[in-house]
Amino acid sequence: MHGQITGVVYAIYYPILAAIGVPVNLVAIVVLSRGRCGLSKCITRYLVSMAVTDLLVVLTAVIFNRIIGIYFPVSFMSLTPACTLSTVIIYAATESSVWLTVAFTFDRYIAICSQKLKTNYCTEKIAAVVIGTVCLLSCFKSIPSYFIYEPLYIMNNVPWLCNIKSSFYTSLAWTAYDWFARVLNPGLPFLLILLFNALTVRHILAASRSRRRLRANSSGENQSDPEMLNRRKSIVLLFAISGSFILLWMTYVVDFLYVKITNESYFGGSNFNDPRFIRQESGNMLQLLSCCTNTCIYAVTQRKFREELRNAAKYLGNLIVNVVK
Repeated sequence: MHGQITGVVYAIYYPILAAIGVPVNLVAIVVLSRGRCGLSKCITRYLVSMAVTDLLVVLTAVIFNRIIGIYFPVSFMSLTPACTLSTVIIYAATESSVWLTVAFTFDRYIAICSQKLKTNYCTEKIAAVVIGTVCLLSCFKSIPSYFIYEPLYIMNNVPWLCNIKSSFYTSLAWTAYDWFARVLNPGLPFLLILLFNALTVRHILAASRSRRRLRANSSGENQSDPEMLNRRKSIVLLFAISGSFILLWMTYVVDFLYVKITNESYFGGSNFNDPRFIRQESGNMLQLLSCCTNTCIYAVTQRKFREELRNAAKYLGNLIVNVVK
């Protein structure tokens, strides 16, 4: 009974996630690309690229992998070449999404903490170079994962489904690659985001104390500080995005560490009662949810983004009314 409930939750969760994830990321891409949200072109490039990679993760990992696997177990995507290629694309998209979050966090750290580097680094051109490099390296890093899998079974000389090769658990090369891949995503990103945020907070606290003392001595304490107000908006956006990433990836990271510490193999079956399945799939569900949260964060933290959303909704409403008439 417990397994049936788990299976139902599993089967319902991903369609809902896709129904939310696709439109919210499309909305974010369209609204941010218009450049009317009061954000710099540098920030806008990072946020648009993050929305694009998040959308790609939803399309590949949620729709083509999870939903088709649940509701259409025998389909083109069940062929071994198709599911292995799909896995590579999922890894590349997820890798890009994670490291773009790191790149955005680093960019905001430079913008807030180093005025000297800000002029040269926090530019639209540098952002484009960083985004392109991150996506290219993520694709190269994901290529070896194509060779991890073998057919689960062969019917009429046609290979079906993807099964992790036994050599993946015994080969020193594959063990090294697995550690390398997991450290780069999400281990190192976790540490870097925490580090940059900690350094940013330390700098903000020191700068805030200095500016309060300076303004109190020069012009009184009750006057507003436009510099601190602008910085506060940037900080709220930064911490909301990076904090959401850390919280939603935490279960996935803990599961990876548990598997490595206990030498337990990754779960590859379909027994919904198995604690390994519940633990592993819970991490996957939360990790994929992170691809849908950024647009909500923009809407909560950015007033002009909300205004653009309202304008877009009014435009669509008027368009629908005109079509109906």
